[in-house]
Amino acid sequence: MNVLAWLMEGTWPAVVDAAAPYDDVTFLHVIDPGPAGSAHGAYAGLLGRGTRRQADPGAEIDAALTAASSRVLAAAASRRAGPSRNITRRGRLEREVVTACQDYDLLVVARDGDLHRPGPHSLAPPTRFVVDHAPCGVLLVWPYDTAAR
Repeated sequence: MNVLAWLMEGTWPAVVDAAAPYDDVTFLHVIDPGPAGSAHGAYAGLLGRGTRRQADPGAEIDAALTAASSRVLAAAASRRAGPSRNITRRGRLEREVVTACQDYDLLVVARDGDLHRPGPHSLAPPTRFVVDHAPCGVLLVWPYDTAAR
């Protein structure tokens, strides 16, 4: 079975562990360019007037997001006992995940909403979209309680 595991900050360990029984696993992390674009727009439109001595904060935020993505993928690969592949995509989370899982049999994803309210509220809007629109089977797992660790 060809498995895609969608990794998000905070919930990725549960996803990696849920994908452990499968041989063919690909880890996916999506970078949302929105924050970097907003910072760049603010800098270019308002904050950047008069002086260009400061670095564009959009570029700094984008570099930080890219580094964070690399760290999550590396941590997932080191947690997994078997081989895996990594994919990094940029764009709207829900659209990128649905597009990425076109060639997979199963998508593994963790709940990321209000975990004290079972049901639809335990999924953030992008995750709800993915669960509703994924063209493959979806394994939805509860994340680990990081506060208890």
